[in-house]
Amino acid sequence: MPWLARLTIAERMRFTVVALTLAYPVLVYFCLDHFEPRWLALLLAAIAVLRAIATRELVWICAGAGALVLAAVSALGNELLPLKLYPVLVNLVLLVVFATSLIHPPTIIERLARLREPDLPIAGQRYTRRVTQVWCVFFIGNGAIALGTALWASPATWALYNGLISYALIGTLFAGEWLVRRRVMSRPSHG
Repeated sequence: MPWLARLTIAERMRFTVVALTLAYPVLVYFCLDHFEPRWLALLLAAIAVLRAIATRELVWICAGAGALVLAAVSALGNELLPLKLYPVLVNLVLLVVFATSLIHPPTIIERLARLREPDLPIAGQRYTRRVTQVWCVFFIGNGAIALGTALWASPATWALYNGLISYALIGTLFAGEWLVRRRVMSRPSHG
């Protein structure tokens, strides 16, 4: 991957954290037959430490600390449940980030929109606020399902939802929002 070689060390570390976080449910599932939960806790601890090193943002440092707590509980009790709770933690952190931006604007989505359109009109600001609210509802629902699969579903169902279905839902929401945004931003009243 030549593009990876062009990244700085910090960018590579952030890429690694994102990749490990995305692959986490599947890695845990496939490693269950070979390793006890206490050893799988090392994967979660590694993600937590890498996240703390890769970011200086308080919310992600707190998320890393939460992941370390889950890893420690899993390792000490040799329990799988704390490892299965990591996707719940990720949804909770994302909910806090997005919800906080509603209280202290600009919203996360508005910040992203302004990267492309620095002079975002009032209609665009209202729209990005609404989209941020939609993402908050999504993180609540997705986190609740992640919790349900952690508590009551088999490891295979947990991995399927948190390692595939959840990402498909995120992709669908992204794609749907992109289509709606194109329509909203192309209206004559927008310009």
